[in-house]
Amino acid sequence: GLQDEMLSLVAATGATVVFVTHDLEEAIYLGDRVVGLLPHPGRVGIEMRIELPRPRDQLTTREHPEFLRLRRALFDFIKDSK
Repeated sequence: GLQDEMLSLVAATGATVVFVTHDLEEAIYLGDRVVGLLPHPGRVGIEMRIELPRPRDQLTTREHPEFLRLRRALFDFIKDSK
């Protein structure tokens, strides 16, 4: 899909990409680092290094225990930041 195409383009070009999303799984799947912002005004509340193996795969990456741990930590950060 589009996410995998983006990963291919980044790998082929070595480009740095800043990607803004509200989708936790998308952020973890695409990123090397995820920054979560706090509201009023936007401040960095959490920064997570994503060290999942590459190349990434829509199924096996999302089932990886580290992916699940990161998703839970990011979800808890958002829940506790409200």
